[in-house]
Amino acid sequence: MTKKRIVVVLVVAVIAIAVVSGTLGREIYSGQSPGLTSYALIHFAGYLFFLLMPVEALVPIYQAEGHPGPTLILIAVGTAIMAQAIDYGIGRFVSTRAIQDFIGPVRYERFETKIDKWGGWAILFFNLFPLSSPNMLLVAGMIRFSVRRAFFFSALGLTLKYSGIVYLYDLIAPLFSAVR
Repeated sequence: MTKKRIVVVLVVAVIAIAVVSGTLGREIYSGQSPGLTSYALIHFAGYLFFLLMPVEALVPIYQAEGHPGPTLILIAVGTAIMAQAIDYGIGRFVSTRAIQDFIGPVRYERFETKIDKWGGWAILFFNLFPLSSPNMLLVAGMIRFSVRRAFFFSALGLTLKYSGIVYLYDLIAPLFSAVR
C-alpha cells in the first residue's frame, strides 16, 4: 500500500469516526435516545463511496429504540439515493484515472464487467448487500449507464434490503424480549 493510499484511508477513517461520534455518540453520551437526524446523517455518509460504513447495522438499533420500521426504510432509501446520486455524479464527471487510483483498477474492472454483463440487475443485486453499492453507482456513472435505470434498480434493491432487515427484526426481536 502506498503512502498516499494510507493517508487517504486514514483521512476517510477520521471522517467516518467524526460523523458517527458527532451524531450517534453525542446522543448516547448525553443519555438521549438516538434520533432520526443522527440516523439520516450517518446513513447518508455511509453511502458515499469514499466512506463505506456498514450502515445496515443501524436499522435494528434504531428499531429497538422504538422508531417505526417503515420510517427507517424511507429514511434509509432516501439518504442512500441522495448519496448515490453524488457517487454517480462523481463517476460521471471526474476522470476515470483519478477514480481508478482511489478505488483501484481491479475493483473498477470487476464492477464495470458486472454492469456490462447484467446491466441494472447487477445494480439491484449489489444494493442487496452492504458496502458495495456506492462503488457500483460510481462505476455506473463512469461508464455512462442510464441514470434513470441505475436509480430505479438501486431504489428497488435498497427497498428490498431494508424491508428485509426490518422484517427480520420484527420476527426475531420478540424472541429476545420473551427471554428477559
